[in-house]
Amino acid sequence: MNIAYIMVLVTTNNKPEAEKISQTLLEKKLIACANIISPISSCFLWQGKIDKATESLIIMKSRTDLFPELSQQIKSLHSYEIPEILALPIVLGSTDYITWMQSVLKQ
Repeated sequence: MNIAYIMVLVTTNNKPEAEKISQTLLEKKLIACANIISPISSCFLWQGKIDKATESLIIMKSRTDLFPELSQQIKSLHSYEIPEILALPIVLGSTDYITWMQSVLKQ
């Protein structure tokens, strides 16, 4: 059975929001790990103009099959109208780390 693993990127308004989202997803076993990078500087197009913000970035590790539930949980906790929720495939990883991820994620 080929299980697909992902890294999910989410930006938040601030570090406490990033910590709240991460904690909830860890408790529900939808992610194995979250790294929070804060602060970051973001530039983006919003409502027809270039905007800038200071945000926090969460990098989470999970499985592809958990993404729909993970995404819904993020949307329910997030303060943004349209939160960034992007999944990138994990192409390779150490066997020990992948085995650990599998052991802690929701079955």
